[in-house]
Amino acid sequence: MKDKKHLRSSEWFGGKDKMGFVHRSWLRNQGYPDDYFKGKPVIGICNTWSELTPCNGHLRDFAEVVKKGILEAGGFPMEFPVMSLGETIMRPTSMLFRNLASMDTEESIRANPLDGIVLLTGCDKTTPSTLMGACSVDLPTIVVPGGPMLSGRFRGEKMGSGSMNWMIKEKRSVEGFTDDDFTEAEVCVARSIGHCNTMGTASTMATMVEALGLTLPGFSSIPAADSRKKLFAQLSGRRIVEMVKEDLTLSKILTRQAFENAIVTNAAVGGSTNLIIHLTAIAGRIGVDLNLEDFDTLGSKVPLLVNMKPSGKHLMEDFFYAGGISVVLKELSKKLHADALTVNGKYITENYTQAVCYDDDVIGTMEKPFQQNAGIAVLKGNLCEDGAVIKPSAASKELMKHSGRAVVFESMEDYHTRIDDPDLDIDKNSVIVLKGVGPKGYPGMPEVGNVDLPKKLLMQGVTDMVRISDGRMSGTAAGTVILHVSPESTVGGTLALVQNGDYITLDVENRKLHLDISGEELAKRKAAWKAPEPLADRGYVKMYIDHVEQAHKGADLDFLVGGSGAKVDRDLH
Repeated sequence: MKDKKHLRSSEWFGGKDKMGFVHRSWLRNQGYPDDYFKGKPVIGICNTWSELTPCNGHLRDFAEVVKKGILEAGGFPMEFPVMSLGETIMRPTSMLFRNLASMDTEESIRANPLDGIVLLTGCDKTTPSTLMGACSVDLPTIVVPGGPMLSGRFRGEKMGSGSMNWMIKEKRSVEGFTDDDFTEAEVCVARSIGHCNTMGTASTMATMVEALGLTLPGFSSIPAADSRKKLFAQLSGRRIVEMVKEDLTLSKILTRQAFENAIVTNAAVGGSTNLIIHLTAIAGRIGVDLNLEDFDTLGSKVPLLVNMKPSGKHLMEDFFYAGGISVVLKELSKKLHADALTVNGKYITENYTQAVCYDDDVIGTMEKPFQQNAGIAVLKGNLCEDGAVIKPSAASKELMKHSGRAVVFESMEDYHTRIDDPDLDIDKNSVIVLKGVGPKGYPGMPEVGNVDLPKKLLMQGVTDMVRISDGRMSGTAAGTVILHVSPESTVGGTLALVQNGDYITLDVENRKLHLDISGEELAKRKAAWKAPEPLADRGYVKMYIDHVEQAHKGADLDFLVGGSGAKVDRDLH
């Protein structure tokens, strides 16, 4: 009988000896009845709620709803906190702490009497960090995504909660916005619970966990404020109990086929370039071989099916009303691996056969997409030997093949000091090069790749330029921005050797990014290059700098790749 399956929690609660007494006795002060310790699956609710993570501010309420479902299905719910990563609050970047949060998640799960896990996620890094940690333990796991905010409305205009960020300088410089205007906009663009309502990184990661098979069908698209979000949260609580009985672990769902499905889906929805770093790291934890080239090979020829910011004009609320990710996955059915298993026990294509599109201005078809060949392009060349990426759906077509003179900024501080200098030698054909913002260099690889254009060019009506860096950019942002240059400048990649006035050639169609100098000159510069001093000499940040891998490998810590499983042999007394 499935119900007679050996439960991991019984190693804590099932003993009649001293340690069984200890484990049960101290929990008695919470008022748990005796039957909770007699064969009920213990479900850990991993909660990334924090008042410092505004996108996840509603997850405390969601946890109570999940508990209802677990209790109804005969489970024993136990909520626990892990480090929460607030993208809009943390300095220098929440990406610096993604791997730390994954360690918190992994060790919290392994060290405690848990049989199954519910991950409550929302803001950008809370999804990949908790999933990375859970993968390294490999118990039955289901994801409850917190959901996007309702659409922003500002003076009659639909406004994305993330996209407004990147227009601040232009609005103030060109349109004359005042402080009072921005105060009004702050409230209007973030008017409900939930994370960013564009197809930014938070929405991308929620969409991707569904494409990976880790949520109930249709869950990821529902806005946080919609009552159906709580309905699905309760049903997820019920389902995780059954998953424990079925021994449906993460490794049975997260196969190579599941990751390929996620790459294809990301291209179709116009998802964030940050997916590359997170999905690669998740694959490394579960033991699936995934490399940077896979994102181009599998995704670059996929058409854009979703007309949503930053690649289009709509927001996540519109996407949900139009039918949401269910419609997209149904439309992609012939491109997906149909035999990829999902958390409800069905194969992925079985889950979406009844999906209906209610607005073809929001969700297109394979025959009538919003853009052809919209997926991530992976560039190679002497400027990025291990690769760099660009998001064609959010770039300017006229800049996809471009040669221009480099205007180099050695750091973010150098950029802020000089970018608006009226005497800066820069024009619309220049290529902005930003160094020192990679995994080791910042440290943490911040979302600064889509740097603002110089004020003097904005005043001339210039809205986009080629920008190159070893950093990332927000999924809410757009522009012809080359990111994740690897190796990064701080470890001596060619990016470190670029000088003002060098010409750089970008050719996206031919996947080329080239520094136009001779091999002899390049070798001369490399011989003269000196590594910068590390930016930390103690604590987690030093450990991060010493062990973080490069962007093309997912920027995980080298000693965290893989997993240790769920077994804990030694007791605490």
